[in-house]
Amino acid sequence: MTEPAPLHEDIADGPAGGRAFWLTTGDGLRIRVGLWQPEAPRGTVFLFPGRTEYVEKYGRAASDFYRRGFATYVIDWRGQGLADRLIDDAMAGHVMKFPDYQHDVRAMVALAETLDLPRPWHLLAHSMGGCIGLRAVMEGIPVASSVFSGPMWGIRMSHALRPVAWSLSWSGRRLGMGHRYAPGTVSDSYVLTEPFETNKLTSDREMHDYMVAQLRAHPELSLGGPSLRWLHEALVETLALSRQPSPRLPCLTMVGEEEDIVDPARIRARMRAWPGGWLEVAPGRHEVLMEDVATRARLFDLIAGFYTGAAPAPPAA
Repeated sequence: MTEPAPLHEDIADGPAGGRAFWLTTGDGLRIRVGLWQPEAPRGTVFLFPGRTEYVEKYGRAASDFYRRGFATYVIDWRGQGLADRLIDDAMAGHVMKFPDYQHDVRAMVALAETLDLPRPWHLLAHSMGGCIGLRAVMEGIPVASSVFSGPMWGIRMSHALRPVAWSLSWSGRRLGMGHRYAPGTVSDSYVLTEPFETNKLTSDREMHDYMVAQLRAHPELSLGGPSLRWLHEALVETLALSRQPSPRLPCLTMVGEEEDIVDPARIRARMRAWPGGWLEVAPGRHEVLMEDVATRARLFDLIAGFYTGAAPAPPAA
């Protein structure tokens, strides 16, 4: 029997009637999923959040999909949100092996089948969720199409810093310090400590305030910087995925003009090689779906049209 989980509707700003559930993964961890579902939906969006994110952050996205007739099904990955944290320092973003996130994906899919969520199913994967989502579509997750937002198919860093990141993350793990924070990161939440003026997530102050208010109201949802082990596993996984061909699955990828967290070059390279793939460069920073009202409306219209086949043909590569 599916066990209900908390859903903080006071901060989500999602549609009425949202639900959340606890799931147990195949390797024994407890994670959480959230669901918002309109009457007679046109399908279900499996929404894969990024690192540090949580179900409630996508309440407004669920409202956008709700108005366009889609159910939204969101996950708290292991190690973040209300899912089980993996090491004693609950603020450190950590994972043992990056493919472990596929245990979470499989548990999410299994519950969707149990709940008989409306089909067709579609993927929307953001940032770290884009890395997890790319692995999932390569392994055959049963979705009809895929949309990626600022996907972490590479981590943005200077050419000089890249070998240092590889060396430190590898040696830290070997020396039993994989739980330590990656250089330049701390235990504090980026959203709560970085001023709006210099943040890399959104150029829209109201959406920035929305994220800040959520974590102030429910600090248990917050997460700090990544561990050395997370960094090493992320570098290994993104490199491994870059060497694999794209699946024959309809794909729309969106990236902000001011992207400065993930590697835009890896995104462009992937989309040039994706059969029939569509790359949409949008105004804004890393969180293109959390920009100003006009940008969000245009992009959610584009996604809904893409899911239903009503969007215009993708531009030529």
